[in-house]
Amino acid sequence: MKVPIAVLAAVLLLCTAVIEMAAADQDPPTNVSAFCKDKCAVRCSKASRQKRCLLYCGICCTKCNCVPPGTYGNKDACPCYRDLKNSKGQPKCP
Repeated sequence: MKVPIAVLAAVLLLCTAVIEMAAADQDPPTNVSAFCKDKCAVRCSKASRQKRCLLYCGICCTKCNCVPPGTYGNKDACPCYRDLKNSKGQPKCP
């Protein structure tokens, strides 16, 4: 019984998508500094998706060494954090 190459490619693509979605829901990276962890804990304290907020805040803080004050807005206080975009051109940082 031969399996068409297109079916195998589709299964591989589906598996890759599932793995990427699972990776996006992981705990925040462990290489985030104490400064970033503390600032992101405050920034994400009211977020409905804590893990995702902490993950992206940690990434942004590590790149910019800055997190805006408060739980929402105030991004003008940290232009680097404000200007980081995802692959769709939307703001990356919470």
